[in-house]
Amino acid sequence: MPDFAPLKNDLILRAARGEKVERPPVWVMRQAGRYLPQYHVVKAGNDFFACCRNPELASAITIQPIDHYDGYVDAAIIFSDILVIPQAMGLKVDILDKVGPHFPDPLREPSELETKLTKEVDVLKELDWAFKSITETRLKLNGRVPLLGFCGGPWTLMVYMIEGGGTKLFRYAKTWLYAHPEASHELLSRITDVAVEFLAQQVVAGAQMLQVFESWAGELGPKEFKEFSLPYLRIISSRFRKRLLELGITEHIPLTIFAKGAWYALDWLADSGYDVVSLDWLFDPKEAMKITNGRVVLQGNLDPGTIYGSKEVITKKTEEMIKDFGGGKQGYIVNLGHGTQPFFDPENLGWFLKEVHRVGSA
Repeated sequence: MPDFAPLKNDLILRAARGEKVERPPVWVMRQAGRYLPQYHVVKAGNDFFACCRNPELASAITIQPIDHYDGYVDAAIIFSDILVIPQAMGLKVDILDKVGPHFPDPLREPSELETKLTKEVDVLKELDWAFKSITETRLKLNGRVPLLGFCGGPWTLMVYMIEGGGTKLFRYAKTWLYAHPEASHELLSRITDVAVEFLAQQVVAGAQMLQVFESWAGELGPKEFKEFSLPYLRIISSRFRKRLLELGITEHIPLTIFAKGAWYALDWLADSGYDVVSLDWLFDPKEAMKITNGRVVLQGNLDPGTIYGSKEVITKKTEEMIKDFGGGKQGYIVNLGHGTQPFFDPENLGWFLKEVHRVGSA
């Protein structure tokens, strides 16, 4: 591990450990992205994944919001994508303009587990560029804020690998669940294996906190979530800790789970080995705090659409949210309930960040 600069702002790490803090830390999912004009300057016509695979470009984009909102964002999150795991497993993935993720040759039949996927994935080799980007970004941050890494949740990645992209019907993925449950578990298990190693090696490369994005959790009913998502999320958290020890890392690295839409699963997630549970905007903060009862730190959960409102509305909603999470001095990290959107006014997002500091410091 390189000789990284000491942290000047460790607020989010202290909050994630459940310590009392002077104010709630804040960062924003997908904070490095298209809503910032400078993103388009750096991207400069490059393919999305070409930017991810270029440590110079990826680190520059990651640090853009830290510079733009200097002093108001408490963490950087590496510029990458959850779909790098399917790529590492042997599937081709493109990001098409105005379309999104596209798999030219997705999995459609269980037999294709043996013909289209790499059996033994060499994570260090296949995702070497990701680790280089993390190391370079951590060095460039020079201790300003912690660097977050991430991966996609197994069920969410399974959806993309089978559907071939975004979907509203989940026809093919649900066919696998209900017609081919054994093959579904096989695929989920193989994704989980890669996810554990990918997360652990991100820490080796310099990531100081990690988040698992189970973005399609809400497409599963409670019983299906307990069968096809929750067990694999729990395997990730437990095996990740063991893998770090094998790699000689004894420091406790905070781990966050974001299971979007799985409102019924909060109690289960609070007992799944994660330090932080991130909430979408469908949760009532007061109810979430009752359910979790101090077992985990909570993160979230402002409706991203609030950023389209006036500054007065943003202030009102921010005040309500922080109050409902108990004031934010312990057990809470401020975030949106999902990622930024390309049409955000950067000034409005900046107003939100400043209001978090004002309200949270009171």
